Amino acid sequence: MTLRREAFLDHVTERGEYDTVEEAERAARVVLALLGAHLVGEVRAQLAARLPEGFALILLNPLQSAEPLSPERFVRATAAWIEGATDQTAAWDVSAVLSTVADAIGDDLLGQVLLQLPAGYDLLFGHPQPT
Repeated sequence: MTLRREAFLDHVTERGEYDTVEEAERAARVVLALLGAHLVGEVRAQLAARLPEGFALILLNPLQSAEPLSPERFVRATAAWIEGATDQTAAWDVSAVLSTVADAIGDDLLGQVLLQLPAGYDLLFGHPQPT
């Protein structure tokens, strides 16, 4: 089931403790663009189908990544794309967006997404996997 845009942003706003929906939207746009660069094929299409249309398009037309980013580099890349962000605030942004995504897509699809990502992304999604 696709989340409505308002509901998605409400969740991100709450989890990120943002003062405005615009801050939540900025974080969501950057994080989803970076995430889209790491996913391919049916998994990316299924994930996009569960997101509000505008965010789905961002995921499907991602920023380019020459190589998969480790979770730490993903956070640093997020900080580089958000004006005034630090690695600490970017980690907060990533967590707010990806935990909302995880809740929207369910465990089965989340497992497929995590298979396409380097180790450690489970923590960014707020769903630590057993080792």
